[in-house]
Amino acid sequence: MDKQMECIEINIPTSTHAKPELHETDTKFGAKEIWVQIQSVWEFCKEDTGREIFALKVGITVLLVSLFVLFEAPYQVFGSNIIWAILTAIIVFEDTVGATFNRRFNRAVGTLVAVILAVVVAETALSCGHVAEPIILGLSMFMIAVITSYMKMWGALVQYEYGFRVTLMTYCLIVVSDYRIGNPVRTMIDRLYSIAIGGMISVLVNVSIFPIWAGDQLHKELVKNFHLVADSFEECTKKYLEDASEKSKFTMSSIDAFHEEGAYMRCQSTLDSGSRFQTLAQSAKWEPPHGKFMHISYPWLQYVKVGAVLRHCAYEVMALHSIAHAKIQVPYKLRVGLESEVEEASKEAAEVVRILGRDISHMQWSVKDSHVKRLHNSIKRLQSCMCFQYSYMLASTFDNPSKSFANISHMFYHLPYQREMMEEEVECYHHMTGKQLRRLYSWPPREADAFEDIKLEESTAMLSFTNFASSLMEFVARVEHLVEAVHELSKMAKFKSAL
Repeated sequence: MDKQMECIEINIPTSTHAKPELHETDTKFGAKEIWVQIQSVWEFCKEDTGREIFALKVGITVLLVSLFVLFEAPYQVFGSNIIWAILTAIIVFEDTVGATFNRRFNRAVGTLVAVILAVVVAETALSCGHVAEPIILGLSMFMIAVITSYMKMWGALVQYEYGFRVTLMTYCLIVVSDYRIGNPVRTMIDRLYSIAIGGMISVLVNVSIFPIWAGDQLHKELVKNFHLVADSFEECTKKYLEDASEKSKFTMSSIDAFHEEGAYMRCQSTLDSGSRFQTLAQSAKWEPPHGKFMHISYPWLQYVKVGAVLRHCAYEVMALHSIAHAKIQVPYKLRVGLESEVEEASKEAAEVVRILGRDISHMQWSVKDSHVKRLHNSIKRLQSCMCFQYSYMLASTFDNPSKSFANISHMFYHLPYQREMMEEEVECYHHMTGKQLRRLYSWPPREADAFEDIKLEESTAMLSFTNFASSLMEFVARVEHLVEAVHELSKMAKFKSAL
């Protein structure tokens, strides 16, 4: 018995010593997780200070409205129905001034319409007797619910969806309270002044304390997207002209990081901005003239149209990005033949896009005919050289390849930027042609099949090359439409002319 007790006494210290180690590990792991969460919250706060400002303004608004309830004097004047002012302030307050004005207008009009309908229907139902009164009130609520729910889905009335919702809610509350309490006029008055107080305080706080204007945000985001598209376009063309592998016949680009590259993410951000622009433009329409937007009826919807044309340019950049990451590519020695033309065209197009963005930012019009003319000339040179280069790549499929290549080489030799490459290209071509012909007429016959496979791969590569050049030309064509859209905006917004 004594020996057993000794064994128990020896084992107990060992088990009690193991528990603190596990507890200490769990504590460290929990502290690390908490620290990671704190860092993520801090990064979220640093991304946009407007969120903190918006939250503080909502708190100030609710505090000011609640004083009508917390202090005895105003509460005795307005009564318990003043609680609707707090509810209105919370619902009406939005992050931008224009959105707050829009909400306030929808709530005021919706409440006013509901009050008028409720008083008329309530008096009519009351005059029909106690038996018909609940039936009329029930049918009226049904009809109002059907009409408002259907009308708010109408295309032209979607922006007033909140107003229809308020109309339905207010109408039902007044009708029910009138049926049970019997004082619709008093209910109407209470609702009107409560909504007026809550809406007025929300607007005053939003305008007076660090106002966030929807028009300013729309203006800045559109300018930002111009620069994003220009940077992405130049990055894609440079990516395509890179020598991924001089040893391999086709460059095999990895697509693992396709969606993580800067060009792709910037273009995706531009493409996702459509609904955001539409929302900001609708809110900006409700804002009074302010800052540098002092014109009455400022053309905010034209900003949306310009953004739509810019997104069409971003679609072509995405196409160029996918072509640059395609597995089958034109050999670098043939691709570099158009390097100067591609770089010139991309540089001119990106420069025009940046100038348009700067013009919108400074609210001026500085694009001249010389900019567009240089862009046209660069794309014409690319088209001409593309025809020469394409013929050169097809030379291996002719009946007399040596003669055909000699003729095409003569055409290329007259181009200054091709002279340095011609001797090396001619020697390389004759070497490849002789090797391919030996395979074609040698034994066994399957060598000829292998040669046909090579030609099929070359044809596929030529299609990829043509697709890239076509997308680049299409981008330039869309830039011309972009110039027209921005020019129209400059006339509607009365931009000043650059000296």
